[in-house]
Amino acid sequence: MKQILNRLINHDVLSKTESREILVHISEGKYNPSQIASFLTVYMMRSITVEELEGFRDALLDLCLSVDFSEYNAIDLCGTGGDGKDTFNISTLSSFITAGAGVHVTKHGNYGVSSVSGSSNVMEYLGIKFSNDKDFLKRSMDEVGMSILHAPLFHPAMKNVAPIRRELGVKTFFNMLGPMVNPAFPKNQLVGVFNLELARMYGYLYQKGTKNFTILHALDGYDEISLTGMTKTITNETESMLTPSDFGVTAHTQQDIYGGDSIEASARIFIDVISGKGTQPQNNVVCANAGMAIATVKKLSPKEGFELAKESLLSGQAYKKLKKLQALST
Repeated sequence: MKQILNRLINHDVLSKTESREILVHISEGKYNPSQIASFLTVYMMRSITVEELEGFRDALLDLCLSVDFSEYNAIDLCGTGGDGKDTFNISTLSSFITAGAGVHVTKHGNYGVSSVSGSSNVMEYLGIKFSNDKDFLKRSMDEVGMSILHAPLFHPAMKNVAPIRRELGVKTFFNMLGPMVNPAFPKNQLVGVFNLELARMYGYLYQKGTKNFTILHALDGYDEISLTGMTKTITNETESMLTPSDFGVTAHTQQDIYGGDSIEASARIFIDVISGKGTQPQNNVVCANAGMAIATVKKLSPKEGFELAKESLLSGQAYKKLKKLQALST
């Protein structure tokens, strides 16, 4: 590792093969915590290359405990996090709304590292069971239309990194990897990223594969559609800009989608929104993101997806999915 760190400090870059090997060695416990922390820190101070990101991704996918959900035309709604915006749990709520609209979801998530409340924090608070048991997960897909894939249960390779990430408490390149390493290998992906450079890298890597995808980055910094301004989108076919008017709504302020300062506060907002008691900006933002997921799978316009998402939320279908998943978790 000393040689690798010296190379990186001197602005050298790693090949795809080297990147993959380093992550495998991290998983095998070949480096101590100080070395791993230093390695992570390098990438906070310089950009990661496409080859490095691809190598890290390939290592995690090779080492993960995979789940075969190929019979479902499922989608994952996942953001990189690390945008520093402290929104409520938009992508997790959007996942339930998407499932309520009849689209299967394999939701990959984790505890918050650089945010107050990650997807897994709020799911755990609401009594959702985390499991990597394939029978339980298949039941969840069949009975609820979605499954919750808590990342640490599927990526044992990361057990040496998790405590270091927690102690650092800032975004690292693992934020960039999260949405790319869903152990169910979903055929569809809605992914939000925290900057335009990463959006381009994701676009390049996804174009090389077979996944049907939409990549999102709000130009004011959000890793999702925020409806506070314009959002850049990259799909298999095209790049474009989305505005709130594309969903038939008006822009709102950043404060309108703030997530609170604790897991409890985030969970309260989650329940308010999913049970139909959310504010208009909250409802609009989750339906815009769910709408894009539905539109990605069903090849619809953003507005058509938004209307289906709204119907799922306001009719109570999304809330029923949560109640079913809570019942299954007992």
